[in-house]
Formats: sequence, C-alpha cells, structure tokens
Amino acid sequence: MPGMDSGLDAANPALIAAFMSALIQQLIIVGAIVVVLALGYRLARHWWPAAQQPAPAPEPRSRKILRITFGILWIFDGLLQAQPKMAGGLSSQVIEPVAAASPDWVQQVVNFGGTVWSYHPVVAAASAVWIQVGIGVWMLVARTGWSSRLAGLSGVGWGLIVWVFGESFGGVFAPAQTWLSGAPGAVILYIVAGALIWLPMRVWAGPRLGRLLLSGIGLSWIGFALVQAVPENGFWRGGETGTLTDMISTMEQVTQPHPQAAMLSAFARFTNGNAAAVNLFVVIALAALGAAFVSGRPRLLRIAVPAATVFCLADWLLVQDLGFPGGLGTDPNSMVPWVLLVWGGYVAVTERTAVVVAAETSAPAPSRTALRRVMGTVTPRSLVALGSVGVILLGAAPMAAASVDRNADPIIAQAIAGAPVRLDRPAPDFQLISGESGKSVDLTTLHGKVVLLTFLDPVCVGCPQIAQQLHAASKLLGADSSKVELVAIAATTMHSKAEFIRAFDKNQGLTLTPNWLFLTGPGVDLQRVWNNYEQVSPRMMSGMMVHSDIVFVIDPTGTLRWAVQDAPGPARASAQLSFAELLANAARPIVASSAQH
Repeated sequence: MPGMDSGLDAANPALIAAFMSALIQQLIIVGAIVVVLALGYRLARHWWPAAQQPAPAPEPRSRKILRITFGILWIFDGLLQAQPKMAGGLSSQVIEPVAAASPDWVQQVVNFGGTVWSYHPVVAAASAVWIQVGIGVWMLVARTGWSSRLAGLSGVGWGLIVWVFGESFGGVFAPAQTWLSGAPGAVILYIVAGALIWLPMRVWAGPRLGRLLLSGIGLSWIGFALVQAVPENGFWRGGETGTLTDMISTMEQVTQPHPQAAMLSAFARFTNGNAAAVNLFVVIALAALGAAFVSGRPRLLRIAVPAATVFCLADWLLVQDLGFPGGLGTDPNSMVPWVLLVWGGYVAVTERTAVVVAAETSAPAPSRTALRRVMGTVTPRSLVALGSVGVILLGAAPMAAASVDRNADPIIAQAIAGAPVRLDRPAPDFQLISGESGKSVDLTTLHGKVVLLTFLDPVCVGCPQIAQQLHAASKLLGADSSKVELVAIAATTMHSKAEFIRAFDKNQGLTLTPNWLFLTGPGVDLQRVWNNYEQVSPRMMSGMMVHSDIVFVIDPTGTLRWAVQDAPGPARASAQLSFAELLANAARPIVASSAQH
C-alpha cells in the first residue's frame, strides 16, 4: 500500500536503537512525574491534613470486573507495543496484511492514518506505548466518580483510532472474516468495555444493563454463526482451498515455542481432514450460546457462560494461537475480551448487591476553606490517576504533532543507508561546464554558499529520486535556500552530453530552479573529479550504469563537512522525504553558522 511502508527492515539496528532510546527518555519523564506527584502528596499532607471523608459508594462487582481486567489488558497491550521491532514492523507486518484484503476505500482510510507511522515510526511507536499504559493504569486506580468514567471514555477514544487505522475496521469488510480469527476486531471489545465503564453509576442498578450486554453478545454470535455457515466462505472445506485450514496453517508458521507450534500443527491436521465436522460444531456452538445469552434466563446462563468460556479459550489456543507469541502481536486477540465481557454481563445479571449512587455535583467556588477541604481529600489513588493522565499526554502530544507534520523523520534515511560521515577536509576543486547554460563553473565560484554536491546519470532509474531529494531539501530550508547551491556532476561519460542533461532537468522540473546546477565536461575532467571525490568509477551491471550514491555537504569556505550516503532504491514517499530532511538537517546549522559570521 503506497505511503504505509517505509521500506525498513523491522530488525534494523538503527531504528531499534532510536526506538529504545526514545522509550528510555520518556521513561525518565514518567519517573519524574511519579516523583513530583509523590512530593506533592507529602507536602499536601503536611499543609492540609487528611480530611474525614464519607465512605465511597460501593462499585458494582460487574463494573469492577470490567474496569480491572480491561485496565490490565490495556497495560499488557502497551508493553507489547514496546517490542523492539514495533517501530519498523507494525505497518508492514500487522496493519498492511489486514488492510490489503479490504476494499479500496478501507485501504485509503487506513493509508491516511498509516502515514503517521511510516513518516514518524519512532514517535508513533513510543506514543502508542504510553497512551495504552496510561489508559490501563487510569482504569485500574479510578474506581468511581468522574475520574473513573473519563478513564473508560479515554479507552473508547483511543480504541476507535486503533480499530479504524490499526485493525482496518477489525477486518469486517474483508472477505470470509470469521469470529474464530478475531472479527470484528479485538479493539472493538475494548471500546464496548470502555463505554460501559463510562456510563453513569445509576445505570448499573439492577440487572437490566447485564441483560442488554449479554443480548448484544448473543445477537452478534448468532450473526457470526450465520457467516460461518455460508458455503461460499469456504469454512466447510478442508485442504488448500479451505478457509479454516488455511487460517490455522498460517498461524502455525509463526515463530513460537515448540509445544505451542506442535499443538497448532496437530489441530491443523485434524481440521484438514474433518473441516466440515469442525465447522458444524462451531456453527452450532455459536448459535446455541448466542441464543442462551439473548434469552437471559439464569438457569441457561449458568451453563452457557462457563461453556462459552471454555469455547473461547479453546479457540484462543487452537486458532488464534494466543494472539501475541511470535511475530509482532499487539494484543492477545479477541477471545480474552469476549470472555471478560460475558462474565461482566453475567455478574451484572445475577448481582444482588444494591448500587448506591452518589450525587455527581459540580465543585463549589474555590476559597481558602474550600481549597483546604479539597486538598484534604486528595488520596494516593487520585494522584496516580492524575499521573496516568500525564502519561497519556506524554504519548498523545507527540502523536498529535506527528499527525500534522508532513515531513519524515531522518531516522528512516539513516536506517536505510547509514548515518552521515563527518569529513572536515578541503573539498577538491573542479572546473566543469553547466549543461544548461554552457558556462564554466568551478568550486571557488560557489564559495559563500553551502553546496550539496552529488553525482548523477541523466538516464539512470534512481538518479531522479536523488535530484528530487536535493530539491525537497532546499524547500525545507525555506528562506535559507538562497544560501544553498544544489550541484550535480555527470556520473558517466556515456550520457554526459548537454542534451542529456537538459532533458533530465526538464523531465524533473528543475530547469527554472535558481540554485540547481547539473555540470558536465570532457571525460578526462569528469574522471579527475570522480577520483578526487573517491567516487567508484561508473560500470555496467545488468544492462545499467552503476555509480556511487553520495551527497557531499560543502560549507561556504570550501570545506568538505559531510558525506551523506543515499539509497534511492525504495521509492516510497516517507523514505524519500526522510532523505530530504536528513540533507536539510546537515545543511541547516552550516547556513546558520555562516550567517552569524
């Protein structure tokens, strides 16, 4: 999918190092938040002793189950997001495969959001860690009141973002999606739990909410049973054409512990030979359990809820492969959330404890007495909740900034081609001819400007990308672009004539670019320049002329400051813009330094 994949290897050492460094730096900030809140609490207790508070209204057990378990899941998912390969691999290994099977409009929506990850992989990956950990901690510590409700709402908001852009709407628009593999997406279940936690406490009084929840689950399961029964979806067939067999075999190929792989392999063989029987069991189980949930009868629920738990856990082990071991799992998939929602609804139906609803009134106008009273009610839980909001913001703020930043992180270019090399030696002079004007140009005539110098073949495949990167770097410098000269030197004598160069400039839209020069000259002069700049002499390979892809950064005094290795192969927007940003970053401080002198 264009724009989503940065062309990076998920195991790229430079990208992993940058991601781990970002997490460590942000962990230090999290530690600072904890220290500040702890000190603030001690000072508050010194100046404002703890006030006598009425006992908080008891939280319904059903709500408590959902709040604590989904809080733990959010934290667990956040820790999974901290896997070293997540920055470079999430788009290509997790998001893209699901989106690729969906309709074009879904791919366009997902691609729009995926550009944030592909343009800023380190920022996006680190942000996801802290947002999810913060949501989870907030849910765990905020038991009642507006803080608890807002914790649930934060789960709804982030869950919707992940469901749309990370799960491609849970894959529901892709063909032959099945409840067994995770449809309608695990995150939609997190969203349901967050919405339930957000509801006012009075809604939890009585069994009505539990019945509605179980009825909703039941109807969805009946619907998935019907989808599972449609012959065209291929669930009844075994062998290579069988949807269910193919799904299990795909999970079997994921790197994982041997016992887990052996169990999955055995079930894949069994399903291959008994696909119709397995699918018949699934259809009946989903339909029967769904009907029991819709009925809401306690006697049926006492049997259906444990049976559904066993059914879900069996699917989690044998089909979903636990969701996260091996590959780049971002959550334990959908079966665990299904079980938690089922039990939350069941407990709400059978709970006998009355729900005491505390009035949620606005705070009185601040005064010294009111402030003392408020500070006296501060508890460790409320401070941890406040700190968790800070952790969420620690992730959300960079993510929001990245979403509106259309430039690409230079780490992508460095991960692909390596970091720039510092040179700090006199730049070799040259005397060549402009392919456009025919005028003689030497390096001394360019003194006073920062020169971005490279070697291009007017007819090669990758050279237009390097030229456009130089042009984009100049634009990134804004008003300072007038202090920068973009210089290309013919990299081969085969296509060094002026007509080749003029055609290249015209095709790339560089003819009227005021700071662009494409230089050529006699073969002996070109060879001398290649040798002076330690360029590999152009050579034929597979019918194409091959030459070095390096951009040299020369300061206004003629000193060779940097050699930036380019890699024009990955023609992805994020990679190309990243190289442009890397070149602009190399030139920017030199321009600023020369302006001060």
